[in-house]
Amino acid sequence: MMRLRSLLFVPGDSTRKLLRARDSAADALILDLEDAVADARKGIARSTAAAFLQSAHPKSRPALFVRVNPLDTPHCLADLAAVVGPGLDGIVLPKANGIEDVTRLGHHLDALEARAGMAPGSVGILVVATETAAALLNVRGYRRAHARLLGLTWGAEDLSAALGASTNRREDGALADVYRLARAACLLGAAAAAVAPIDTLYADFRDAEGLERDCIASRRQGFAGRIAIHPAQVDTINRCYSPSDEDLAFARRVVDAFAAAPEAGTIGIDGRMYDRPHLTQARRVLAAAQA
Repeated sequence: MMRLRSLLFVPGDSTRKLLRARDSAADALILDLEDAVADARKGIARSTAAAFLQSAHPKSRPALFVRVNPLDTPHCLADLAAVVGPGLDGIVLPKANGIEDVTRLGHHLDALEARAGMAPGSVGILVVATETAAALLNVRGYRRAHARLLGLTWGAEDLSAALGASTNRREDGALADVYRLARAACLLGAAAAAVAPIDTLYADFRDAEGLERDCIASRRQGFAGRIAIHPAQVDTINRCYSPSDEDLAFARRVVDAFAAAPEAGTIGIDGRMYDRPHLTQARRVLAAAQA
């Protein structure tokens, strides 16, 4: 089971930033060939990212993902051809319109893994699931899942552009309704597909207190991890999306109580009643700690 609490974006055309990110505590690095790289530098980014992947030591590194350019651009196949090989753990697919795009990407990966001598299914897929209007309408399709699908994340900036909106915020600074819908749809789509829901970035990397508050709220709502845009955010994200000692102790009490009464539908702990959904959540907490 791949642990995906913190996923740190790194421009794919900067060896210096890639080496710096490699030493962070991020669970995964996302080598970005899309938005962080100008068109004139796409080729440089591909070769830089490919060299970094080839030099990665498998025993002592974060998981390595590459965000390729969207499937309907001329860059995508060139991106995939350059980076699919030993060292690559996953592809981040931006501007996906639904599960059909995951299937298309999976077919490309089948061929490229065979070319590279990799075991079938070695490369997973993380989808940015809400960046187009069609994507938001098609989130329910992820319930069909896919063998390569590892998780769903979401974003508000590209959706704003797709909708022709001047901002994705209300006057009070909160997300506007359609972007709150996108966030909820990501969470629901990931749950339906039984994959990790990954929350979007927190833009102000200097605001550590705001990041922590937002991560705590995010985890309470069900998100399993978060995108990071700066190494300074990683430690906070890892801490907030990891079970605390108190969480683990209580989860063990719930599991032990149901184990002692296997026929019970509900059990009492400290004067409160807990039922089978609480047992499911307790097991999930313990599994996350074990990962």
